Amino acid sequence: MSLDIDQIALHQLVKRGEQELELVLRESLLPVNGTVTEMMAELHRVYSAKNKAYGVFSEESELSQALRACRSGEDDFLAFSRAATGRLRDELAKYPFADGGIVLFCQYRYLAVEYLLVAVLNNLSSMRVNDELDISATHYLDINHADIVARIDLTEWETNPESRRYLTFLKGRVGRKVADFFMDFLGASEGLDTKAQNRGLLQAVDDFTAEAQLDKNERQNVRQQVYSYCNEQLQAGEEIALEELSGELPTFGEQSFSEFTSAQGYELEETFPADRSTLRQLTKYAGSGGGLTINFDALLLGERIFWDPATDTLTIKGTPPNLRDQLQRRSK
Repeated sequence: MSLDIDQIALHQLVKRGEQELELVLRESLLPVNGTVTEMMAELHRVYSAKNKAYGVFSEESELSQALRACRSGEDDFLAFSRAATGRLRDELAKYPFADGGIVLFCQYRYLAVEYLLVAVLNNLSSMRVNDELDISATHYLDINHADIVARIDLTEWETNPESRRYLTFLKGRVGRKVADFFMDFLGASEGLDTKAQNRGLLQAVDDFTAEAQLDKNERQNVRQQVYSYCNEQLQAGEEIALEELSGELPTFGEQSFSEFTSAQGYELEETFPADRSTLRQLTKYAGSGGGLTINFDALLLGERIFWDPATDTLTIKGTPPNLRDQLQRRSK
């Protein structure tokens, strides 16, 4: 992995009592060696593989102002990280779930792009067996389960100020407002809405095939083509490129798919990340609620599965063998 660390700083938040968080600040930057580089490479890999939301700095963002001062040379990276950790402590202390952790600031390059990654990592204890087969306690950073992380694409931020996607962050855990305090700390609001882009793509595909007056099988073939392309992009870690996708689809009449989306005003970005859960709707119907979960291939609608909108009733002809076996055993 071609990852080069420019500067990295570690600080700590230690929980004292119910809501008090104590700052423990390093007096120097962390020396960059093989172990540190390996740790950052793993954090970069884990973060890149997770679903992220996009954000943009507000005009009043203290962090962005401090970061600009650091980038211009008015302040050094260590001082920037120490002050930012203090602001993070102040925001985190407002919430009852506030815990301590290791606060990491790392400025690094990956594939010619410069990033600043900010994370709060849990420092956990475990046991290890040494070469003499003795057991001793050890501490480690829980990188795989890190969920308080944000990354700023410094290259995008500085070269394209109008961008809505230079800042990414992880959504908070269910039931915990992790994203709230972290967004307040960053002084940011949500930018590009990935799910909205993907929903807009699905609507455009349906409208495109409807205008072409395709039959059911032809419409589903187009949906399958769209899904196959998007899923390949997702697996490769690449974004959906509208022009590229359009080249994969047939042209109906005088308009290609990209020309259709532009003319109809769907406001789709030229490229945007794929959202797995939204894209599944291209090939499947799924829903759950009230103790019922249903999931089936879109091709089955009208073939083995029928929906009556007047009575909101699904009729299924031919149940799966394992389900049928359970029903038969229970009915006895």
